Amino acid sequence: MSTDGPRLVLATHNKGKLRELRELLRNQVPGLDVDTQVVDAAAAGAPDVVETGVTFAENSLLKARAVAEATGLVAIADDSGLAVDVMGGAPGIFSARWSGRHGDDQANLALLLNQLSDVPDQHRAAAFVCAAALAVPATDGSTGREVVEYGQLEGTLLREPRGTGGFGYDPVLQPVGEQRSCAELSSEEKNAISHRGKAFRALLPSIVEALRAVDS
Repeated sequence: MSTDGPRLVLATHNKGKLRELRELLRNQVPGLDVDTQVVDAAAAGAPDVVETGVTFAENSLLKARAVAEATGLVAIADDSGLAVDVMGGAPGIFSARWSGRHGDDQANLALLLNQLSDVPDQHRAAAFVCAAALAVPATDGSTGREVVEYGQLEGTLLREPRGTGGFGYDPVLQPVGEQRSCAELSSEEKNAISHRGKAFRALLPSIVEALRAVDS
């Protein structure tokens, strides 16, 4: 595998997601320098993609497809969020902008906890859900390829944030079998059980195959 330039683009501007992906891929793909060859959309000069899908899978494919077409590189994307049982799966695809301001973690957390303030502990089940998509750009000898994989992390919503690690709703979800929130876990512990980790690990064979095919 060539060591020059980016090989894989993560269709996001979220540095936390990029950091997680690099750790997940580290030493997993022969010849891939994750610190220089796995980059985000900004580093690859890819445009922002509007999430117009109505499911996690649709949104992840929209982003991966658009970035692959714009850069000519293998692209992956995820769409993930928090699904609360008593809210019928909400915030769902609107998790990052639940408060009305995209990416305002503090406001999103505050609104969600306020909405659930009267819900008893036994009914506070929730899960992080992720759809991870791979898009391989079409070439003269190929029509391209798309793959979607899924991951889920089940838990219970706490009544107040705990921990300083992670991002998003990590401080308020306590995974099943844990006494800590996701934000209190180490990055290694979180990656081992996270929805995103599960989805990207499921996608890993397709990523390896795609990178090898591009270099062949």
